[in-house]
Amino acid sequence: MIRLTEIKLSLDHTEADLQKAILKKLGITAAELVKYTIFKRSYDARKRGAIAFVYAVDIVTPKQDKLLKRFQKDPHVFPTPDTTYTYVATAPQGFRQELNQGLSQGLKKRPIVIGTGPCGMFAGLLLAQMGFCPLILERGKMVLDRTRDTFGFWSKGKFNPESNAQFGEGGAGTFSDGKLYSRIKDANKQGRKVLQELVNAGADPEILFINKPHIGTYRLVKIVENIRNTITALGGEIRFQSRVEDVEIENGQVRGVILADGEQIPCDHVVLAVGHSARDTFEMLHRRGVYMEAKPFSIGFRVEHPQTLIDQSRLGTQAGHPMLGAADYSLVHHCSNGRSVYSFCMCPGGQVVAATSEVGRVVTNGMSQYERSGKNANSGIVVGITPADYPGSPLAGIELQRRLESIAFQLGGETYKAPGQLIGDFLAQRPSTTFGSVKPSYKPGVHLGDLSTSLPDYAIAAIREAIPVFDRQIPGFALPDAIFTGVETRTSSPLCIKRGEDYQSLNTQGLYPAGEGAGYAGGILSAAVDGIKVAEAVALSMGRPS
Repeated sequence: MIRLTEIKLSLDHTEADLQKAILKKLGITAAELVKYTIFKRSYDARKRGAIAFVYAVDIVTPKQDKLLKRFQKDPHVFPTPDTTYTYVATAPQGFRQELNQGLSQGLKKRPIVIGTGPCGMFAGLLLAQMGFCPLILERGKMVLDRTRDTFGFWSKGKFNPESNAQFGEGGAGTFSDGKLYSRIKDANKQGRKVLQELVNAGADPEILFINKPHIGTYRLVKIVENIRNTITALGGEIRFQSRVEDVEIENGQVRGVILADGEQIPCDHVVLAVGHSARDTFEMLHRRGVYMEAKPFSIGFRVEHPQTLIDQSRLGTQAGHPMLGAADYSLVHHCSNGRSVYSFCMCPGGQVVAATSEVGRVVTNGMSQYERSGKNANSGIVVGITPADYPGSPLAGIELQRRLESIAFQLGGETYKAPGQLIGDFLAQRPSTTFGSVKPSYKPGVHLGDLSTSLPDYAIAAIREAIPVFDRQIPGFALPDAIFTGVETRTSSPLCIKRGEDYQSLNTQGLYPAGEGAGYAGGILSAAVDGIKVAEAVALSMGRPS
């Protein structure tokens, strides 16, 4: 096939217009165009009022060789790269038979994956596809039961510390915007593999080509179930409500795991994909001497604006066009006190959600449904911090998170309501007492007051400096009635469980730290890709190279 890039068309173009543009560029007839598929679609919004779609397409034509020769100096016409994913290894002969017969040696060889977030799910899926029949352990519930618990907390305030927005099948990404874009490079086609598997599980095929793909919370639930069914059909086993209480380590080598109910499971290969909120697991690993370091993360608030304000600012007269949907934004400001403030996990047409995983603490996050049709836009407005702000143990960042989340719980009235403040009042340094035109979407609810004590002084000062700067970039961002909801503390893991080139822990062989919780990812796609990389490392250690 031939890939043709930089095809620009108006917002109101038709499929026939795209085909005409292909024929015109290549100088071929309709009969000579056997077929074409869209590889990528984005839009160019640099000229307000003249937004254009930009396509990259792959075409099949009998004139391929002649066209490649004719356009050999054109950077926008070239052979289509191979995006096929290749498995690196397969399970040794007789592996599944030993396992099915319950032989102790086979059971011991079976790799264990801890966690069913994007990283653990894709690590388990790849191991199953390569024939290793993984055992996947999840402390929370199946995604449907977990969804009921989470929505029950939001609507009724009934909190389950083992089944919530952080813990359960699908991980934290299930209750998010379902964003599937990342800045990671994809030389080994692992990112493409993730997207294709999501499509196979029921995601809209458009995620394969749109510039900023997302799935949305409700759709993710069914997709997660389908991936689970694929894993089990391939010989994998998934156990829910099976929290790993301890890891057995002998002379620097993993030998198994111990569950909360006391069950001991022997194993020499453990993928640790627990997510950024498994604080008790991190504490256990630290006690066991697994090497880890504190790492930077960010803290701040969620901010909500009318989505129409963001649309008009970003898209101008073309705001509301059905092909564009709800607009997003990305902002950053480097402050005079040396801090950086930036927007995080922007959710167009979404809602702010309760994302705590511990009793007596309040944490916010954002999510959107696929349609992104909510009245409000929200994003995190967060300040970068480093281990210099929480010196000492590698677990010191966790203690800072807990302290801020406990303060937020108190400021919210100790009912899991979140503390909130209007931007106008926040900038004027006065408490808020009544809501304005922007109604907060956070449930169980928002308790208005003063957020200045909810974060360290340097963070409050940095955010106050950044908002007027953001207002110059997006007119209306400093809208007095826009509302902050606190606190956002789970932007990323506050620690990193260091690993070597073989993806194993630096001082614990057979332990494979992976994903966002271990400090190696920052979103659904990058976490899933890291799960694939770790699964490949396990497969090369255990199996036969392909």
